[in-house]
Amino acid sequence: MKVIIGISGASGVIYGIRLLQQLKKADHTVELIITAHGKEVIELETDTSVLQLEARADAVYPDDDLTAPPSSGSHLFDAMVICPCSMSTLSKIAMGISDTLIARSAAVCLKERRRFIIVPRETPLSTIYLRNMLTLSESGVIILPPSPAFYHHPETLDNIVDFVVGKTLDSLGVGHTLFPRWGD
Repeated sequence: MKVIIGISGASGVIYGIRLLQQLKKADHTVELIITAHGKEVIELETDTSVLQLEARADAVYPDDDLTAPPSSGSHLFDAMVICPCSMSTLSKIAMGISDTLIARSAAVCLKERRRFIIVPRETPLSTIYLRNMLTLSESGVIILPPSPAFYHHPETLDNIVDFVVGKTLDSLGVGHTLFPRWGD
């Protein structure tokens, strides 16, 4: 599977980093787009540098390059995940504004009816944000808030991150053993 991962400037970049690691571990092709604010948050929230993260991807595209392959419907990829997704990025996509590569790639997902997952990172949610999420959901986007469960008794932050990433992998149809299943 070829997956585009977008990382925008919301808190929670650890989810996107872990998702990339898990997809590569499962031998999937990953193309990466990180917004300028996403790069800032990576440096603020993690010990991973942007260069280290980019080195793990199969291809990296600048968010301001609207001529990059993912901006075209003829560029074949199976799915896109924006993880985390800022409300600014989510709102642009919901309104059809394609002024960045992440937003344009999302528009391609929508028009080509490809699997598309958004992991929105904001709380509380305003009515405007909820309406934008509804618009995207009605267009076929999977809205996957990073809301961890606690039935598996997480003991570390990694356990909590792995639950959210595992749910994202489930939505992509990618097998994993990141958390125990209910009833197992």
